[in-house]
Order: sequence, then C-alpha cells, then structure tokens
Amino acid sequence: MYMTAGVGVVALLLGLVLTRAVPFLKRFCIPAPVSGGIIISLLILLVHGLLGVEFSFDGTIKDICMMLFFTSVGFQSDLRVLRKGGKPLVVMVVLVAVLITLQNILSVGLAKAMHVDPLVGMAAGSISMSGGHGTSGGFYPVLASMGLEGADSITMAAATFGLVAGSLIGGPLGERLVRRHHLSDESGAADGFEGVEAMQSTKESRAKHGISEERAFRNYTWASCQLIISMALGMGLSRLLSKTGITFPTYFGALIVAAVIRNVFPEQKRRKSPICKDEITAIGNICLSLFLGMAMATLKLWELSGLMMSLLAILLAQTVLIALYASLVAFPALGKNYDAAVLVSGLCGFGLGATPNAMANMSAVCYKYHYAVQPFIIVPIIGAMFVDIINTGIITLFLNLL
Repeated sequence: MYMTAGVGVVALLLGLVLTRAVPFLKRFCIPAPVSGGIIISLLILLVHGLLGVEFSFDGTIKDICMMLFFTSVGFQSDLRVLRKGGKPLVVMVVLVAVLITLQNILSVGLAKAMHVDPLVGMAAGSISMSGGHGTSGGFYPVLASMGLEGADSITMAAATFGLVAGSLIGGPLGERLVRRHHLSDESGAADGFEGVEAMQSTKESRAKHGISEERAFRNYTWASCQLIISMALGMGLSRLLSKTGITFPTYFGALIVAAVIRNVFPEQKRRKSPICKDEITAIGNICLSLFLGMAMATLKLWELSGLMMSLLAILLAQTVLIALYASLVAFPALGKNYDAAVLVSGLCGFGLGATPNAMANMSAVCYKYHYAVQPFIIVPIIGAMFVDIINTGIITLFLNLL
C-alpha cells in the first residue's frame, strides 16, 4: 500500500518536472500526474514485455484519495451561485446533459456495431470524456465488477486521449466561429487580460488576505473533519442506495451528503459559513493529484493491445461528435455571439477533458480577441457543480440498462 502510494508520488513529481521542461504539456494543460504517470506506466510496460515481470499494486490509498476528491466536489455545490450565470447557465447545463447522453449512445452503439463488449463503449463514453480522469477512476471499479477486463487501463487511456483532444480542438473551434461570424476584432496587443488579474496580485491585497499559521492549521483541521464526517455519512447513504438494486459509484453518497451540508450552511453577508470551502478544495485537489499519479502509474497497458483499434475508432468518433455538436447545436443555442463562441471552446475542453482545459481554451480565444466575463463565470460553475452530478446520474442509468 505504501509502496504504491510512493510510486504515485514519484509520478506526480516527475510530471511536475516535465510540465516545466516541455512547453507542449503546459500549453495543453496536461495534468502533471498524467504525464508523469504515463512515463512510469510505459516503463512498466517495457519491463513486462522484455522480462515478463508482473507488477501488483495495492489501491487502498488511491481509493481513499478518490473518495476525498469527490467529497470535496460536493462541498463546492453552492446552489445560490446559479443566479450569477443567468439564462446562458441554464442553457449550458441542458447542453451538457444532452452531450453526455449522446456520448454514451455513440460509444455503446459503435461498440456493439464492432462486436465489442458494450462496457468498452461505456469506458470510452462520458465516463472518460466528460468525466475525465477523476470520474474514470471512480467508475472503473464498477466496470471491472461488471466483467470488463482491464477497465482501469481502458478508462484512463481514453481519458488521456480526451484530455489532449479537448485542448487541441477547443481553442481553434472557438477562434474559427469568432472569425467566421465576425464577432470581434483581434485585440492586437498583449494586454487582452488587462484588469482580469486577481486581487491578490498586489502587495496590499496579499496582506489583506493574509492568514496566520495557527488559523490556517485550525481551518485545515476543521476541513479535514468535515470531509471525513461527510465520507462516513456518505457510505451509509451509499449502502441504502445499493438496496435499490441500482449500481452507483462508491463516492456518490459522500458527494450528495457534502452537497447537502454545503447548502445547509451557506455563506451569509453578516455570518461566515462554518464550511471551510477553500481548505476543502485545496485538500481535494491534492488528493486528486495523488490519485491520478497512482492510477496512471499503475496502468497495465498491455491489456489494451486487443482493443486498440476499436477503442481508437470510438475515441475519434467522440472527437468528431463534440466538434459538430459544439458548432452546430451549442453555438446557435447560446446566441451566436462572442460569448457563445468562447463558451463553445470551453465546452470542448470539459466535454473531452476537464474544467482546466476549458478555462485554457477560453483564455486562448480571449487573448486573441478580448475578455468575456460571463463564460468565465459559467464554466467554473458547470465544472464544479453540474458535470460530475449529471454525468454520474446518466452513467448509472446506462449501466443499469446494459
């Protein structure tokens, strides 16, 4: 267990070094544990191929990190922020739900057409596309329990493909829509983000937002307690849900409990919420990095050999689907304006990868033209509050139909 965790940390550290050294990784927002983990998994594949050595890993700490991450996602689900997004937010939520459904219909349909296990189609559907590595890690044990051999390798490989594809097509697609419909002139300067910098960028603001070590310790302690209590209550809820006969991921109960607690104790103007949201988010992000490091480094890539062509065909079809959906459906639905073009580039980002990819895509478009306020409000709300919850529900429905 501890050695597996150590391998995951090495993957994370290696990825951090690679991200600094290789501009491509930073440009397309490839997570450090993903790049480092792929290198280690390729080395393991080489040793397995040349020497026939079999590696065995313990996933206990990895599963704990996964549970902590999704519990932290629940704590980010503040329903009061919905009004900040307005009508475009509601439209975007509907578009995301439809996209997730189409991704699963396409992948399962292609899998059946190619006489491949439909569970392979699910692994290459919204689990790895809209869900990314986080949801892939949460659902591959479910797919494995349903009989899919090499579920972890298939879902993680598909998620990595989606991560790169989402970064490659999102920015160019948004830029093409802006240019084709004459929605904005190029900024012509390097100050496209003037006035967008965080308040903490000045010395005075940093001092204002400063926090003592003792207070930080108390906040992180309280945040850890809130996460663990939510996980404990969530496991009880998951056991109750399992009695319905419907298959849910292990983290679903904890995510729902955390979301309920977050909205029972909202932030008030005159009264601060007892929920340590920032610290919980930080802990969740750390756990996600550790989880991805362990998950990517321990992939058994040799299990993909028999599915390589079928899996690649499904993933290429997913890329074509989101490109057509974003330009022909999402762009008109969002109003065919500049904000819509920026949002479409973000949709490609988290529709095939993750929210950071969406933010990077939108930033690339805005840097060339001008900053758009609403997309940078809507996309983080969608990524933090809706994608995982909607995706989990739709995936659960498809799995139970299969």
